[in-house]
Amino acid sequence: MTDADRPTVVYTDGSCLGNPGRGGWGWVVPGAAYASGAEGQTTNQRMEITAALEAIRALVTPEHPALEVVSDSTYVVNCFTQRWWVGWHRRNWMNSQNKPVANRDLWEPLIELALDPAHQITWRWVKGHSGDRWNDVVDQLAVAAATSGRGTSGR
Repeated sequence: MTDADRPTVVYTDGSCLGNPGRGGWGWVVPGAAYASGAEGQTTNQRMEITAALEAIRALVTPEHPALEVVSDSTYVVNCFTQRWWVGWHRRNWMNSQNKPVANRDLWEPLIELALDPAHQITWRWVKGHSGDRWNDVVDQLAVAAATSGRGTSGR
């Protein structure tokens, strides 16, 4: 297996000060790149989805299409590991309670990117606030973005 074949591991997280309230999202590749962003009025769930979406947009390339997204959000991870999106599509974007899927405007582009056959996206859940070093780092990025109202990026 070459380096190009190995998935890049990225940790993602969302934060919200109040729910709804000012929010932040972040992603970090351990020991490498990171980014975060903020929104003025949002929810924690929207920030969790946005973190994964922004990570995929930033990190997946034709030369390096494999990405492992690590998140403490069961909402995001279960959408893919339990294939919730299949039912949403079959029911025309209604959930299992026959109500419109929340955050569809974010889910649609995330699902499209995650399921693109040119990409190899995998998902892993990690327990939040459990001492996982990189989950703690990305949590700090998301909280800082929510608190300051500004994002950051770097390597």
